[in-house]
Amino acid sequence: MKSFKADYVFPVCADPIKNGVVTVDDLGKIISVTDDKAQPSPDIPIEQVSGIIVPGFINTHCHTELSHMKGKIASGGGLIDFIKDILSFRAAETSEILAAAEAADQEMYVNGIVAVGDISNNSLTAPLKAKSKLYYHTFVEILGFLPESAEGLFNKALETVGEFKPQSTSITAHAPYSVSKELFKLIKRYSDTGTNLLSIHNQECEDENKFYRYKLGGFIDLYKHLGVDIGYFRPQARNSLQSIIPLLTNRQKILLVHNTCTNLKDIYFIKRFDRKINWCFCPNANIYIEKRLPKIDLFVNQGLNITLGTDSLASNSKLCILSEMLTLQQNFPTLSFDTLLKWGTINGAQFLGIDEEKGTIEVDKTPGLNLLTGVDGFKLTPDTKVKKLI
Repeated sequence: MKSFKADYVFPVCADPIKNGVVTVDDLGKIISVTDDKAQPSPDIPIEQVSGIIVPGFINTHCHTELSHMKGKIASGGGLIDFIKDILSFRAAETSEILAAAEAADQEMYVNGIVAVGDISNNSLTAPLKAKSKLYYHTFVEILGFLPESAEGLFNKALETVGEFKPQSTSITAHAPYSVSKELFKLIKRYSDTGTNLLSIHNQECEDENKFYRYKLGGFIDLYKHLGVDIGYFRPQARNSLQSIIPLLTNRQKILLVHNTCTNLKDIYFIKRFDRKINWCFCPNANIYIEKRLPKIDLFVNQGLNITLGTDSLASNSKLCILSEMLTLQQNFPTLSFDTLLKWGTINGAQFLGIDEEKGTIEVDKTPGLNLLTGVDGFKLTPDTKVKKLI
């Protein structure tokens, strides 16, 4: 066993402990969480550290299979051009894709991430995830806006899920603008029969809502660019999010990711439905792609369950939850350290269904321990750094 003593320990599930001491066994399981007045046995070595000890971070949205695209896409071009660039640069040798994914996995480990909700369109990363020190839940993502392709694409996704077994996986839709109503219905039918977490890209740009309401804007040009005839699609009476909510299951937890253009009317609309909605923000990717951030205050004021993600290295310079927290702190100064920490730990663990092991520093859990330095009181600063302790 080993103990770590810090200026503060933030268990997340309880008040911060001044001069806190966390004792773990050789597998990282928490044996005790106390202050220095109730230290464990003198036979247990204590490592004194300066800073705040927090649980390991949970990254609920990543694309490790896109890691080889780091630095290949110019920032600030908007989502439509970003999608075109993804399609242009995605193809690569398998060895290059896997080497970059392995480096990304190690980067997340060093940055104190202990669990990842990862988007995959194929099974290339399955061996990497099987041997990783991180916990992965893989969302096998389907894209297909033509109704006639729905069944074939869904069956292919089922095959991919089989290639990931026995790892934790589920089948999910990519985004409203890339999944037909027929395909949404197949995913709902599948989700109604067993456990199947959902993670859906939501309202990343204004063109998405314009496409659904009026069948106008950048997505019309995108489908022409791709040579896809979407003549069957008719404008809807509502925007993208309001149009797809009725197509989603009420039996599974749903993560809506990005939410850059989501407004208060959307939130009120969703509250009329019996859906288990969670909201994931990837602020650095939002800035990289669209040069804007979601209206975070709307979600905070409504008391919604919020998690954090990094998105991919195609849209981010690093895979670090602390970096996402820093960006939010800088742009929304009223966000407290306690709130940001919950978003980056226990909320993500609860969504992924691993909160019995991760997300808080509690006896018998194995959450991982991170040390944060350069914190001004309980305020993150540009000098704040994370060091993985276990």
